[in-house]
Amino acid sequence: MSFRWLSTLVVALALHGAEPIRLHPENPRYYLFRGKPFLVVTSAEHYGALINLDFDYRKYFDTLARDGMRMTRFFTGLYREAPDSFNITRNTLAPAANRFLTPYRRTARPGALDGLTLWDLDQWNPDYFRRLHELVRYASERGILVQVTLFCTYYTDSMWEASPLHARNNVNGLPEVKRTEVLTLQHPALVARQEAFVRKMVTELNGYDNVTYEICNEPYFHGVTLEWQHRIAELIAATEAKLPNKHLIARNVANFTEAVIEPHPAVSILHFHYARPPVAVAMNYSTNRLIGFDETGFDGTLDVPYRIQGWDFILAGGGHYNHLDYSFTAGHEDGTFEFPKNQPGGGGPELRRQLRRLIEFMEGFDFLRMKPRNELILGGIPEEASARLLAGDGRAYALYLHHGQVLRDRLPRYVVRTGALRATPVLNLPAGNYTARWWHPRDGRIEEPQTFEHPGGPCYLATPEYREDIALELRRR
Repeated sequence: MSFRWLSTLVVALALHGAEPIRLHPENPRYYLFRGKPFLVVTSAEHYGALINLDFDYRKYFDTLARDGMRMTRFFTGLYREAPDSFNITRNTLAPAANRFLTPYRRTARPGALDGLTLWDLDQWNPDYFRRLHELVRYASERGILVQVTLFCTYYTDSMWEASPLHARNNVNGLPEVKRTEVLTLQHPALVARQEAFVRKMVTELNGYDNVTYEICNEPYFHGVTLEWQHRIAELIAATEAKLPNKHLIARNVANFTEAVIEPHPAVSILHFHYARPPVAVAMNYSTNRLIGFDETGFDGTLDVPYRIQGWDFILAGGGHYNHLDYSFTAGHEDGTFEFPKNQPGGGGPELRRQLRRLIEFMEGFDFLRMKPRNELILGGIPEEASARLLAGDGRAYALYLHHGQVLRDRLPRYVVRTGALRATPVLNLPAGNYTARWWHPRDGRIEEPQTFEHPGGPCYLATPEYREDIALELRRR
């Protein structure tokens, strides 16, 4: 152990003085962070904050903190995109070649496929690790969780050819490997390099309490094997077994949903992308792990699909919602970039306000002691609408009703009914005196509380007029 690394670790531990974020011991479907239950709801940039030297992460984290957002997700420099990838305008994961920061030093020897010099995988890049520490520390000071996504599947040959690990980009004699075999155990020399990188990252970041690890982004595409993912999870755990702190490990399971049978014991978080409707929560609730909706997008540029998807997922019992916000770009780290209408997804200040209301709504409850109870909804939900109910011990109920739908084989895929709406949900409630307040997630209005006595059984709860969605805070006194 080097003195330089040890001093960095001591400084980090002294700065935070708390154990890393973990699953809450009373309810492992939520986080415990700095002594408090911690619900992750965020609208964050497209994963380039570390590797894009043109991106001002300080302004970005100041914006997230100001807007009440709680997490960012970043990729680590073994993968990057091109400016036209996925039709994302001013993509932060597509820095210019000379502004792309990686864990490795460049040599003086020309020949890399990006037109610059080759990397040396035996030489760590001090500029990279300096920025890594500064970024994570700055986020920590603002109470923001950092999800370190160690690897990403390579969607195209050009993406693999942009990686320092590609044989033609370094001086270390790695074999030529097909991109569909990169994140597998087929090539021991390549796996050894990946393992060295993981050990380095996990060691460098061990002192921070605001870090979680995700093994790989979208490993269900292009040949990534589950055995390789398990190897990385075990390596993280084995590396930290010799270090002061232990951090949570996430596995990105699937787009939409999938049942996880016998999850790996080192994995504490199950992430899904595009998990709308949120059936992944109910399907995996019995795993006693935190379930996250970890990437949105591709439902157009309006705010309403992503607001509804966030509220819907959290009220279904999820503990983590990460919206992919295209209003954050280099030069617009305050989240004000006005992206074109043909952008795959959306974002911006107004959406972040709407998601902050979700945090405020949920934190008004003791949500650790609540669980999904949709069976208590007896009726009254309009045919084209959906409803979710969290309930705790017969004393607190959180109901969410929305008019968003996924349309298969049509564009846009997610549509929301607009116009003035009313409904009368029917809940099966115990006898008692109740206080009800209706929340309008769209514009932030909260209706005046109403009190009533209920004899027990079906209870008819007429909404005020609303648009798109509405939430009910209901308490038995």
